[in-house]
Amino acid sequence: MPNYWILKTDSDTYAFDQLERERRTVWDGVSNALALKHIRAMSKGDRALIYHSGDDRALVGLAKIVSDPYADPQRKDPKLIVVDVEAERPLPSPVSLAAVKADPAFADLGLVRLSRLSVIPVPPTHWTRLLALGGVR
Repeated sequence: MPNYWILKTDSDTYAFDQLERERRTVWDGVSNALALKHIRAMSKGDRALIYHSGDDRALVGLAKIVSDPYADPQRKDPKLIVVDVEAERPLPSPVSLAAVKADPAFADLGLVRLSRLSVIPVPPTHWTRLLALGGVR
């Protein structure tokens, strides 16, 4: 059974539509210890929602983790871990942070509780509900 994640990116730096154009990318640039711990817990086949931070503040697309974690080949620090991510499709309806915060069911979701964390685990029940809010059936 796959695990589910939210991967945050600033749309000015790396937007979901760029991931769609490239089809696949190395998800790098993460240095927070807790976010790196979450990346280490990822497995090939896990699924992710891509969240645009900055002005957008919304879940905008679906992606798949297509590699197990490995040391960032661009950095000399073995603690810096990356995964390969592949675009699946945009959400039919982006899910705003305001909508997530307004739903009491998400009170314990890391997106609400740990707003600066860039890699967030998502429990299966939350995953299903977020997909429904995004128009995915």
